[in-house]
Amino acid sequence: MNIQDQPKGSRERTLDEVKAEFMRRAGKLNPFEDIKREDAEAVMAALKNLDKDHWAEEWSKIGHTYEAKGDAAAKTGTAGKELAEIYMHAFDACRVGRYPSPTSPGKLKAYRDSLRMFRKAAKHFDPPLEIIEIPFEGKTLVGYLQKPPGVSKPPVVLHWGGVDGWKEDRLKIAKAAMNAGLASLTIDMPGSGENPVLYGDPSAERTYLTWLDHLPGRADVDGNRVAVWGGSFGGYWAARLAFTAADRIKGAVFHGGNVHYGFQPEWLVPAFTTGGATYLFGAQSLLDARGRAMGVKTVEEFLAAVAPLSLKTMGLLDKKSAPLLGVNGKLDDQAPIADVYLLLEHGNPKSARVYPEGHHMGRTPGQHPDEIASTIVGWLKEQLAR
Repeated sequence: MNIQDQPKGSRERTLDEVKAEFMRRAGKLNPFEDIKREDAEAVMAALKNLDKDHWAEEWSKIGHTYEAKGDAAAKTGTAGKELAEIYMHAFDACRVGRYPSPTSPGKLKAYRDSLRMFRKAAKHFDPPLEIIEIPFEGKTLVGYLQKPPGVSKPPVVLHWGGVDGWKEDRLKIAKAAMNAGLASLTIDMPGSGENPVLYGDPSAERTYLTWLDHLPGRADVDGNRVAVWGGSFGGYWAARLAFTAADRIKGAVFHGGNVHYGFQPEWLVPAFTTGGATYLFGAQSLLDARGRAMGVKTVEEFLAAVAPLSLKTMGLLDKKSAPLLGVNGKLDDQAPIADVYLLLEHGNPKSARVYPEGHHMGRTPGQHPDEIASTIVGWLKEQLAR
């Protein structure tokens, strides 16, 4: 079934619905929590349709205005903290411009602009952010390392997001890790951001192993004490590494991801057609974003591409794993809670935190989102202390 052949009753949000939903989330809910209300209002007023390039253009106007303000302030000797704040407003606008994924020329330009703006801001971060580039099979892997002040050779949390939350978007997670005395190394999962290989590529897992090879050679962190944390569609890789790199990591967090049931037609066809309610534009944009990560366009192509990735199909579930924590909400419409339970039902004992009223990633109405990150970081700290 092509996405164009959606079942009766399926539809995308209209322009007015998107505008209303965006304003509901702006300044409050991920991934739009850092957008100023006045900027959101300006863009929503300017939007004439939901064309991807039009969306990117209107948000990029906001981003470029902030960038120009930052460039001007830099010439006058403005303090670094204030510069970082201005440039991060520029980044956030262009980040929304490429949301959820750069699936058009305009969105791709917005993404590239957002990278430039982020790195202008990052020059002034405290603690400092180091951009690490390491060779990988003729390509380059890029990561952002931040270390907690006053901690000698801290253990490392290697973490990443999914198809729409990339390494630049994980500063709050990095801060939570550093507040616990842990170093943060943020990367992009395969098929996203600056990762040079697709999600289903045979070399995808090796991108992670390359980072695990790199860390022990550093003198400023304890590269032999590393835990991994994958979010959303990237959660799969954390669960997989818990099995395939069990002797190399101290723990793995499977946060809102898929390992088997979430790769099956019974789940994916509804998610890509009538479901995907938490996605701003609706179900088709969820397919667009995941499809870009996989290098496919249709539901049929996606189903064929992800089927071999199932940890059950791969025969990994009953093998010994590193300590593994599954986290998600029972009401998630992007990743089935059944995949958390599946991990618990096989192999050595594992841990879980299930949010009964939670949606994607466990986000629960009335609950501060930092509570979930604090729970995860606390668990990671325990594993890395062993």
